[in-house]
Amino acid sequence: MRKKEETYYAIGVVAKMFNIHQQTLRLYEREGLLKPARSQGNTRLYSEKDLERLELILNLSRDMGVNLAGVDIILTLREKMTEMRQQMNELIVYLKDELGKGVPQEKQERGLVKSPPANLIRFSQLLAEQNRTHNKS
Repeated sequence: MRKKEETYYAIGVVAKMFNIHQQTLRLYEREGLLKPARSQGNTRLYSEKDLERLELILNLSRDMGVNLAGVDIILTLREKMTEMRQQMNELIVYLKDELGKGVPQEKQERGLVKSPPANLIRFSQLLAEQNRTHNKS
């Protein structure tokens, strides 16, 4: 199966698509808001992801009146929230796996949907286990 090749756009094409000046795109790059790829000839190449980000930047700055410093803060916070969401999802998967350990298969298969039960444990037991693990290291 071949990987789908990503489409890239030159700065002039992007400027026309979004009805902005090329210098505006260069400014956004200098401010760190956009990071287009570069060709071997050092030409800026904008990916679909760059275009989505540019659309967000323009929405914040044009439509909502946010200055570039505010746009930078908003974009940074969005990225951190995405990272945190991914980490939380990984933590949930890990906890489900850990809580299902040691439970006999027949108990896991009792419900309508096969899934490991959420074992109830006392908080004091959890703390004692953490302390044992921490003291071993």
